[in-house]
Amino acid sequence: MTKIIILGAGAMSTAFSFPCNENKHQILIVGSSLDDKLIDNINENNNFHPTLKIKIPNKIKFIKCKNLLQKNYESLDLVVIGTNSKGIEWSTEILEQICKGKKLPPILLLTKGLAVHNNKFELLIEKLSRLLTYKKFRNINISAVAGPCLAGELAIKNHSSVVITNKDLKTAQWLKNILTTNYYHIFTSNDVIGVEVCAAIKNIFSMVIGLAKNLNINNNHHLNTSAALFSQCVYEMELFVSLLKGRKETVKGLAGIGDLHVSAAGGRNSLMGSYLGKGFLYSELKESQMKNITVEGAELSFEIFELANKSFNMKQSPLLLTMIEAIVKNKKMNIKWEYFN
Repeated sequence: MTKIIILGAGAMSTAFSFPCNENKHQILIVGSSLDDKLIDNINENNNFHPTLKIKIPNKIKFIKCKNLLQKNYESLDLVVIGTNSKGIEWSTEILEQICKGKKLPPILLLTKGLAVHNNKFELLIEKLSRLLTYKKFRNINISAVAGPCLAGELAIKNHSSVVITNKDLKTAQWLKNILTTNYYHIFTSNDVIGVEVCAAIKNIFSMVIGLAKNLNINNNHHLNTSAALFSQCVYEMELFVSLLKGRKETVKGLAGIGDLHVSAAGGRNSLMGSYLGKGFLYSELKESQMKNITVEGAELSFEIFELANKSFNMKQSPLLLTMIEAIVKNKKMNIKWEYFN
């Protein structure tokens, strides 16, 4: 039996525990301090998850991070990190508490995002590895998962396909072997850069495609507009991946087009885009319709704005640059159709 700790008690972290449970692994989900009320809610209501609106199997245990040290984790086989991108630092602090002798088990990163470090783009895998190296951990081995997999659909066991990436394909294959079910289909890739970049920037491009719903006089008909935006988004994603020395063909797979399709079809990023298409300013939306909603694409826009503008020009990436400018500088969207590839 594989012993797995999942850091983060949100929707995706919890949904991911289903294929783990299906494979009869021992699972413990650890919430951050921000998850304390959620953990209490789940434990007081017979493992019913209020966000997923589904009962979690009783074998899957939820605890608060402050209670973590009461357990023994000497034979831990896998750590899964499913926090938001801001929770990466917290995850390293938890790993310090539970990994004795600075020896790590394999890590699987569910978290999506892109950072900037020393004026360069930094993958979250790279950021996590840097932080763990600073803390003097040994045998750092981090994989990441990406692809079109919504938490709500995974939790009800809809067929879902994902990509697990690691430069060491043996590790990726091991994860595939222990996590695959008849509904959770896993592919592997050693293009860590391509997979990770797609997983992050698709959130920005999902906002772009969300614009289509409100760019025309007749908002009930927007498929032509959506398709045109989608095609340009894919082109710009290829440019971004190539800039960081990833493989362009990765954009054509599950981590790129697949994930973009799912994200653009619905969700917080697409919703933000639809409001921007109506002419709202980002600041207005954060004070009204989307006040307490985390929009990953918007947060990433603030993170990469300066470096993206140094790395690309408007003729190369009109959608990327126009969208992040609309978010960061609080401007109305003005699509440069004339620069489309």
